[in-house]
Amino acid sequence: MRKEYDFSKARRGAVLAVASGKTRITIRVDDDVLEWFRTQVHEAGGGNYQTLLNQALRGVMDQAREPLEKVLRRVVREELTRGGARSTRRSRARAV
Repeated sequence: MRKEYDFSKARRGAVLAVASGKTRITIRVDDDVLEWFRTQVHEAGGGNYQTLLNQALRGVMDQAREPLEKVLRRVVREELTRGGARSTRRSRARAV
């Protein structure tokens, strides 16, 4: 081994870049949420709760791709249908 090494061009970090398409992050979640995901994985026979959490987030992301205008129209349509059914029942009850 040499007595002196030249570290002038050295860089900190991983030796090899990992191109897995995933990024390591740190997040804070409620204890009960984390426990629920861990329990689901355990009941399914094992695995990684992080994979299940990623799938859940991807599901939310896929739903969010629906344009806001389309979502609003759907919600308003559903509410009008519910409201219309209630008002029809009320008017029938008053007529009797």
